[in-house]
Amino acid sequence: MDDLADILSPDAALTGVAAPNKKALFQQLSVSAAALTGLDARLIVERLLDRERLGSTGFGGGVAIPHGKMEGLERVTGLVARLASPIEFQAIDDMPVDLVFVLLSPPDAGVEHLKALARVSRKLRDKAFVAKLRGAGSPDALYALFAHADTRDAA
Repeated sequence: MDDLADILSPDAALTGVAAPNKKALFQQLSVSAAALTGLDARLIVERLLDRERLGSTGFGGGVAIPHGKMEGLERVTGLVARLASPIEFQAIDDMPVDLVFVLLSPPDAGVEHLKALARVSRKLRDKAFVAKLRGAGSPDALYALFAHADTRDAA
């Protein structure tokens, strides 16, 4: 399965997100993630920051995949955001980040979490795909690129 419609919903795509730093970004994205999942936004921020302390989830090329496991979550859930301006993320290539895919999983979703992380990572390592994401003019277009792997003109 190339698309990510099983973990990403249309209301989980955001564009023009403005944040001065990583912590503020996590706080903002956690509010949206809380609305999607019914979980407490503060707990989501804590989980993302806990994971980030182990090492940056910015894997290069202006892309980051912050992730964590959350009690009370029933399935792997994603949220994608294109930032209004890139922010410092301590990424492996020291480049600022402007595309973020938050991945939240239930605590017992070991293999499922890793498979979802691998699928998202594979998509976000594709330079042509990332260029389309950066060109997506709306949240709907951003979602369509992830949800319809065979859609070439979504952006």
